[in-house]
Amino acid sequence: MDSRVNVHRERIERLREALARRSVHALLVPSADPHLSEYLPDRWQGREWLSGFTGSMGTLVVTADRAALFADSRYWEQAARELDGSGVELVKIPTGAAAHHIEWIAAQLKPGQALAVDGQVLGLALAQQLRAALDKAGIALRTDTDLLADVWPERPALPGRPVYAHAMPHADAPRTTRVARVREAMAAHGATHHFVSTVDDIAWITSLRGADVDYNPVFLAHLLVGPQGATLFVDAGKFEPALVQQLAADGVTLADYPRAADALRALPESTVLLLDPKRVTLGFRELVPARVRVVEAINPSTLFKSRKSETEAAFVRETMVEDGAAMCAFYAWLEQALARGERITELTIDEKLSAERARRPGFVGLSFSTIAGFNANGALPHYRATPLAHAVIEGHGLLLVDSGGQYLGGTTDITRVWPVGTITAAHRRDFTLVLRAMMTLSRTRFPRGTLSPRLDAIARTPLWEHGLDYGHGTGHGVGYFLNVHEGPQSISQALPEPTMAMQPGMITSIEPGIYRPGRWGIRIENLVLNVPVETPEHGAFGEMLGFETLTLCPIDTRCIEPALLRADEIDWVNAYHALVRERLSPRVQGDARAWLLARTEPLAR
Repeated sequence: MDSRVNVHRERIERLREALARRSVHALLVPSADPHLSEYLPDRWQGREWLSGFTGSMGTLVVTADRAALFADSRYWEQAARELDGSGVELVKIPTGAAAHHIEWIAAQLKPGQALAVDGQVLGLALAQQLRAALDKAGIALRTDTDLLADVWPERPALPGRPVYAHAMPHADAPRTTRVARVREAMAAHGATHHFVSTVDDIAWITSLRGADVDYNPVFLAHLLVGPQGATLFVDAGKFEPALVQQLAADGVTLADYPRAADALRALPESTVLLLDPKRVTLGFRELVPARVRVVEAINPSTLFKSRKSETEAAFVRETMVEDGAAMCAFYAWLEQALARGERITELTIDEKLSAERARRPGFVGLSFSTIAGFNANGALPHYRATPLAHAVIEGHGLLLVDSGGQYLGGTTDITRVWPVGTITAAHRRDFTLVLRAMMTLSRTRFPRGTLSPRLDAIARTPLWEHGLDYGHGTGHGVGYFLNVHEGPQSISQALPEPTMAMQPGMITSIEPGIYRPGRWGIRIENLVLNVPVETPEHGAFGEMLGFETLTLCPIDTRCIEPALLRADEIDWVNAYHALVRERLSPRVQGDARAWLLARTEPLAR
């Protein structure tokens, strides 16, 4: 047992002592912060600090004699490795949205015992589900304390990085217009006030950006929009004085970050408050006085920002050119370096590809931690190479690279798979089937308003025909110089909700895959834009939408088995490569241009 594992055992034992002192019988540690962010500031990485599991999603429960981590199939191998020897057991769940931990807690605790969870990081919708199950089992729920404060003396402070304006021309509308749109939506709900905690919504409404959260250009804040003005609860030290004056002129005043709680407590009796139960925590909901009427509905900004304007779409297309040019330069270098026999590791892939992106105009940072997985590591959908555990790119097999960038004009996310040495017929078969899955959905037309989860089976069908499947969603929404994972749309096996309706302007990933544990993984991912399309029956059956492919990077035809493709599918590949060549050729030179031309040669029918 190494020292790292010993540390986690000791931390959990320390936590159990704190549970006993507080007369609490279990602690629930979700992967969440007071803003319900996907990527958490260090201060709220309690689940990782306690268990050692570094995945971006997962739920930890600690009782007096057991500790369990609940994670879906994307993380099973990673969790098994990172939890080994820690005393924390892995409970495999079907999807990240599953609530199996609630059933587990109800089975572990006895009537009259108590479960603790920090209400400030517990989503309201999940809290409602949790409370209903615990009430039925006779188990008390304590949400008024943060037990991590008892056992984590070196807990990091709040991040304090600068906040800046996302300015014209990349911002397509002034913040006054965006706040006005939110107020119009509030009025439609009969609301006088609207409280927003999700940081990407706040960034969009205020046309501000920051760097408090890794990979997402956002900052920690809460926002209260009233009938006349709006208050942004944030550390004022993050702002230049000129920006504070601009915000004030636009009707947005600043208040200290902790004052958000006071503002909710002080709402007058006449208030009608709009809250999104999926995007606010129980702790903040419980601060609202009983005299205030609460309307629960999705944050209007969540819907607004999901539909990119024509101006934003134009900037995204330009960003894809810059991102594609960076990848051409990188992959040209990679192929030459491998041919020369240079020692290249998965860490080298991240370093070199990130450096190429950093050279492109408008680049701000990565949109997520680069996934570079060679052979067996590629079978881990959320694999991350570390200095202590990574592979050398040598011999034969497949290299999967999933990466993306944040640019002033958009957010990118792309996955490609490349052959190293000699690949097999089995490699090519899997690759071609994944390509067919990606193409099948990319070419689909559907009525406007189709609930996005209903599209998921379209991508899976070419794999289901061969008895194959994958354990993650097919696609997620993508922000505009915002979060790389954005709602409300999700092409997945989630239960459809009305807010998931596909509308023009939405950007979504399409990324099916096949994973052979211990052998290889294949995923091919493009970002697509919802656009209106004309049909022979145009208008007779409502407006139809299709996908415009935005991502510009060759798909390696050396991995394709043409015999598994129909003629029209080969035509799609060739048309895509013709577009990639046309758009990227003017932006690359030398080796990068030669690589681009070679990798976009037409595939023979």
